[in-house]
Amino acid sequence: MFIMRNIHGLRGEAKNLPTYPGPNKMRDCYCTVNLDQEEVFRTKIVEKSLCPFYGEDFYCEIPRTFRHLSFYIFDRDVFRRDSIIGKVAIQKEDLQKYHNRDTWFQLQHVDADSEVQGKVHLELRLSEVITDTGVVCHKLATRVLECQGLPIVNGQCDPYATVTLAGPSRSEAKKTKVKKKTNNPHFDEVFYFEVGISKERVIIDLWNASNLKFGDEFLGELRLPLKFLRQSSSYEAWYFLQPRDNGNKSLKPDDLGSLRLNVVYTEDHVFSSDYYSPLRDILLKSADVEPVSASAAHILGEVCREKQEAAIPLVRLFLHYGRIVPFISAIANAEVKRTQDPNTIFRGNSLTSKCIDETMKLAGMHYLQVTLKPIIDEICQVHKPCEIDPVKLKDGENLENNRENLRQYVDRIFTVITKSGVSCPTVMCDIFFSLRESAAKRFQGDLDVRYTAVSSFIFLRFFAPAILSPNLFQLTPHHPDPQTSRTLTLISKTIQTLGSLSKSKSCIVTTVVLFTRFMIKRAQGRKRFGMKNFKKRWFRLTNHEFTYQKSDHPLCSIPIENILAVERLEEESFKMKNMFQVIQPERRVLYIQANNCVEAKDWIDILTKVSQCNKKRLTVYHPSAYLNGHWLCCKATADNTPGCTPCTGGLPANIQLDIDGDRETERIYSLFNLYMPKLEKMQEACGSKSVYDGPEEEEYSTFIIDDPKETYKTLKLIIEGVGTLEQEHAQYKRDKFKKTKYGSQKNPLL
Repeated sequence: MFIMRNIHGLRGEAKNLPTYPGPNKMRDCYCTVNLDQEEVFRTKIVEKSLCPFYGEDFYCEIPRTFRHLSFYIFDRDVFRRDSIIGKVAIQKEDLQKYHNRDTWFQLQHVDADSEVQGKVHLELRLSEVITDTGVVCHKLATRVLECQGLPIVNGQCDPYATVTLAGPSRSEAKKTKVKKKTNNPHFDEVFYFEVGISKERVIIDLWNASNLKFGDEFLGELRLPLKFLRQSSSYEAWYFLQPRDNGNKSLKPDDLGSLRLNVVYTEDHVFSSDYYSPLRDILLKSADVEPVSASAAHILGEVCREKQEAAIPLVRLFLHYGRIVPFISAIANAEVKRTQDPNTIFRGNSLTSKCIDETMKLAGMHYLQVTLKPIIDEICQVHKPCEIDPVKLKDGENLENNRENLRQYVDRIFTVITKSGVSCPTVMCDIFFSLRESAAKRFQGDLDVRYTAVSSFIFLRFFAPAILSPNLFQLTPHHPDPQTSRTLTLISKTIQTLGSLSKSKSCIVTTVVLFTRFMIKRAQGRKRFGMKNFKKRWFRLTNHEFTYQKSDHPLCSIPIENILAVERLEEESFKMKNMFQVIQPERRVLYIQANNCVEAKDWIDILTKVSQCNKKRLTVYHPSAYLNGHWLCCKATADNTPGCTPCTGGLPANIQLDIDGDRETERIYSLFNLYMPKLEKMQEACGSKSVYDGPEEEEYSTFIIDDPKETYKTLKLIIEGVGTLEQEHAQYKRDKFKKTKYGSQKNPLL
């Protein structure tokens, strides 16, 4: 069992922000999303507005616990300095109150006394002591053990704690040692006080030791009355640190304006894999269900409030189990059959469109990096003016020069896109081929539809959005500045226009021949008593397979998805130069000698590119061959011994799809459970359509039901599977409640 936390939201706007103290009075503002004080998302800058509209979506999986989901509004002045206007901080426990609905929040002031995070571990012991004069008094031992998760201030955290005993008539303070360069300090120091108990309290303040002249920074505090302590007893607990109670209260709450948010927060408890087998099996069979509208995956898209909500976990699940292409092919073919006008094909926000968008975003991230990042970096750094709207020209700018700058950028980007076919991931090419065939079959009289069906995705929904918002596709770390953002907007719009007119893309045809050559290969020993000698063969690489042949028919075909690594082979293996190896499942290796070093490099590069998104790519390999009963490189004797050297052509970390099938199935279960009333309504619709073969009742008209009987059968299985999982979750929550210990490190006290 583990916990999966997700946040999806923002889409916000601010209003009535305070005016800028200058003649213009307008502000250039952006908004950040923070887990406690750690920024996880930043919007674009909206210029010259006191009511900025952002309207941006973000989605993230939360890898840790947190206390507050916070939203900060920043103002960037003419000197490019950022200052905080205000914030909205929502406690984790309150997120469900605002789940998936627009809410206006008043912006609150931000100061050093309110920016608090982290927790402290304390032990208090009260004992009775008899003095030399025979007077009985009480002594308090306060032990500051450790803290966790303190904020880092100005790039550093050198914390110490002060322990103060405060009462009506006195205040006594003591201080721990400073712990250098850590926000998880271990103090383990004990301080003793004589106390009267009744009206006294102990105050723990955490500070960051600063070298700056205006003093140390406040990190948080804890105030505990002593009346709850029992004599001769020890009390130990973890506490969340709190803001100081003397923050700036001079301005009214509404002086800073307000922020509208729509936040979806989910927290799912993921069981072991066997719990999900029934529901997962139903989902993975979706591509084989006839009609596909009766499948579990399609039904999820029907009942969810937004198609994107269903697409994210579905795509990740099908990618994980290698079923994404047949699934998308099935739902795309069904959508094409329902489309009447070829000009509207895949233009809506359907389940098909959202699933393809999500697949491209996951599988195509490295493809974007290779294709666009160099020129996007140049645009962000050089700042060539490209404004072509005469009204928006700045002083000193020339319209013709700007138009030429824009034309050059567009020409370069369009060229790198149209020549990027070899880098396009196989899974994307397979999906595009399927779209092309469905569209061509449905609209046989329109010769262009086979291309426009694909260009609507590759240009309008993949490259153009990445150019428009490069930070959302990991091409830049943050939103570009306003001038660069305007340039990218103009380029993106032009690329969309060109893409809609383009009739041919190299990565979408049936089979693309990428490379052919005669080379020498060593027999793989596929026959039990076959000779492992060297022979000259004709090699051919397409976007689907790598083959070699002697005459007209291939002697061996290796599907692209079976290429696990492509690496050079050390010359000492066979005393031959320019050799490389293609590693396949079960440690089978094809050894090949190229004609020269340039060709060897070209083959290694292109084979690596076309196989870069394969799920089971190796991270280690053997640089030498397996001969005479052992690997020449590491001397291991077993031929299936894992490699001894890190792969050089492995996947970059940013495109390794770290997908857990159980997590995605749990997310889908949660969606089915959330929309159970709609599932039941859909069951009613199936019954109504089965009984009455007349006009569709209006209350059921939102559902696509092509086969009521098959759809009803699937719905029944879904509801049963969801019900079983719901019982497991209920039992887990009961067990968790019994085991919860408040005041522990996992569940600190407030």
